[in-house]
Amino acid sequence: MKTIKDIKEALNNEQQYQSWMVEIEADERLGVQKAWQQWLRKKTKLDKLLAEYQAKLEFDNAYRPHPTASIAGTDEAGRGPLAGPVVTAAVILPKDCPELVGLNDSKQLSKETREAFFSKIMECAIATSIHFQPEEVIDNLNIYEATKQSMKASIETLQVKPDFVLADAMTLPIDIPQDSIIKGDAKSLAIAAASILAKTARDHYMEEMDEKYPQYGFAQHAGYGTKQHLEALREFGPTDIHRTTFEPIKSMILKKG
Repeated sequence: MKTIKDIKEALNNEQQYQSWMVEIEADERLGVQKAWQQWLRKKTKLDKLLAEYQAKLEFDNAYRPHPTASIAGTDEAGRGPLAGPVVTAAVILPKDCPELVGLNDSKQLSKETREAFFSKIMECAIATSIHFQPEEVIDNLNIYEATKQSMKASIETLQVKPDFVLADAMTLPIDIPQDSIIKGDAKSLAIAAASILAKTARDHYMEEMDEKYPQYGFAQHAGYGTKQHLEALREFGPTDIHRTTFEPIKSMILKKG
């Protein structure tokens, strides 16, 4: 009879049901049954992730005008913060990239998971592009138009011109066929990948700004209007990376003037 340790190791090495697992199901030892239930829960979670991955792939593939067509997804990070750029990314993925099983909307994943997926996306993607739209452009245009122009730039600087573009809730001024997808980062693998690149790149930038302006806590809130950030604004005033058309910064500048 195999030891419980041997059984645990065997289960850890398998992701799909194997014929030899019949014996484990029938094994009445408490430790074996505990290991078996853990394996079943793990498999259920993996099956769910695989199904979600396949659905995202099929969503993107449905937009291919021909079998070898390339599909680009684009998304943004940072429309809401009071400070820092809005960052957009565009990604063209191969037809299948199993390394990205579990990829989801960046807001649904932990920082550590986003960092891991960032590396995987950069390794497996056919083409990637990240664009930073600075605060002054946001203030000169408005956040919606600045984001749209940044998405356009990220698409147009891809190393490969896509045959079709999927944009997260945005219609872009580009000469490439496109579709605007509401909640696209939850439906499209390419848009989800773009959201990871944009969010991670922006977080890295705001961590650099945290070193430059340590009193504001940019590494913690990435420029969003948290209590900590608002208190720092009241005490120290806005920095060069704050958006002057966003409240309460706009009123602070008017009052100072």
